[in-house]
Amino acid sequence: MRRGGGDPGTRGRTTIADGVVEKITGMAARDVAGVHAMGSGMSRTFGAVRDRVPGGTRSGVTRGVKAEVGEKQTALDLEIVVEYGVSIADVARDVRENVVAAVERMTGLEVVEVNIAVSDVKLPDEEDEEPEPRIR
Repeated sequence: MRRGGGDPGTRGRTTIADGVVEKITGMAARDVAGVHAMGSGMSRTFGAVRDRVPGGTRSGVTRGVKAEVGEKQTALDLEIVVEYGVSIADVARDVRENVVAAVERMTGLEVVEVNIAVSDVKLPDEEDEEPEPRIR
C-alpha cells in the first residue's frame, strides 16, 4: 500500500524570510572586487555602533540591503560604496551577476531585479567612518 501521493519533495511549503535573502545578498555583494562597503556613511556609522551594543538587531552583513521576498520571486535594493578608480558600471554589473547567482542558487527564488545605489566613493587617503570605541 502506498502512502501519500507524489514526490515527497512536493509535500508542504517552504518559506524564506527577507532577512535570509538579505544576508545572502550582502555576502555576495561584498565578494565583488571594487565594493568597499555597504550602506551610506550614516548607516555604516550607526550600524557600527549598533553592532557593538549587546542585542543589536541588524547584522552588519545586511547593512545596505533590502529584500522583498514573495513565494517564487524576490526584488533587491542595495546601497554600496565603491573604491576610487574602479568602473562603477563594471562593479554594478558584477554585483548584480554575483547576487543573482548566489540568491537563485541558494533559495530557488527568481531574482526579478537588483537595484543598486552607489552612495559614496572611498578615496585612497580617506579613513573608514568607524567611530572610536567609547570604552577600552
